[in-house]
Formats: sequence, structure tokens, C-alpha cells
Amino acid sequence: MSLPRAPHPRPRHRAAFASATGAALVLALAGCSASSGGSASNASGTSFVQSSKVITTVPQGKRPTAPDISGTTVDGKQLSLDQFKGKVVVLNVWGSWCDPCRAEAPNLAQVSKQDAAKGVQFVGINIRDYSTAQSKSFERSFGITYPSFYDPEGKLLVKFPNGSLPPQSIPTTLVIDRHGKIAVRALEALSTDQLNKALDPIIAEK
Repeated sequence: MSLPRAPHPRPRHRAAFASATGAALVLALAGCSASSGGSASNASGTSFVQSSKVITTVPQGKRPTAPDISGTTVDGKQLSLDQFKGKVVVLNVWGSWCDPCRAEAPNLAQVSKQDAAKGVQFVGINIRDYSTAQSKSFERSFGITYPSFYDPEGKLLVKFPNGSLPPQSIPTTLVIDRHGKIAVRALEALSTDQLNKALDPIIAEK
């Protein structure tokens, strides 16, 4: 089964995409594939392969600092991770064209509502959707009510320095603790059980 193709970006988008991100983003985009596995080519020519399905948990005291990324949301509002200081942040990289993203979206929506009262804030990074209409349709379809950065060219992903547990697949989910440190990275679509197992210890930290 081949991966559904992302919308064709305009030539100027392709040029900006390549110049802004280079080889680092090509690596970051590896991972999203059809449910049958294997590789597939997307519209911009990048080869996608199935992720290694790794969930990494980092103990306190050894966690890298998450960058304070900022930008415009799918809804056209300004957003910065810095505004969620003191909260546990779940940062999910997704695209409406990505089958694993669609599979995990209801789980993210459910847990985001369940854990909001516990001081948990979900945030998305929507990449390679070259129209916000597609992004908004995805959010409506799966009941996503938390904000997502609109980042079609993937510029925000390269703000994560080497050694900081950067996003390396689509989807990727990062759990950032209350001190702005990356505590968990998941390079796979997550179930509600996996989300809760990753989040609960971080929520319980003082």
C-alpha cells in the first residue's frame, strides 16, 4: 500500500523548504508510512520509511532543554511554547496526509481533554500541509481542540539542536516537563495507554 501523497507544494515552497531545512529535515521527515510498512515517495521526492517505533524516556537531571519555538497557528494566531511555562507540554508533529497521524489523532484528542485539569497542555506542529483548509479539516474530523503551529516547510523542527531528542519521524510526540526539559520522545503513533504511561510519571513530578 503506498503512502497518500501530500499536496504538491508550489515551486517557491519547495525552494524555501530545501534552503531552510536541508539534510536535517529530510532525516526528521523519515518515519510516516502506510500501515503495511515499507517505503513510499511523497510529492516533494523525499523517501519515507517506517519508523523504528522507539519511545525514549529520560530521567530528571539528564533531560535536554526544549527550544522555545514560536510562530503562527493553523487558525492564524500567534503561539509560543514559552507561554506554557510551568505546565507539562505534549508536542506532537503531524500532517493530515499521514496515516499514522490519523490513527493516533483521536487518542491525542481524548488524553488532551482528560489531562487539561492536571496542568497538561497539548500543542501540535502541522507540517507539509500546504493549505490550512486541510489542517483545519483534520482537526475538526478528530476533535482536536488544542493549538497547532502551522509549519508547512518544517522550519520549526530544525530549531531542535543535535542531542536534544529532536523530532525524527512523522508522527513524533515529545513530552516536555514543567521545567522546559524534554522527558519523553515517541517515534510512533501512540495509543491512549501509551500516552498515559508516558505522561503520568511526568505529571506526578514535583
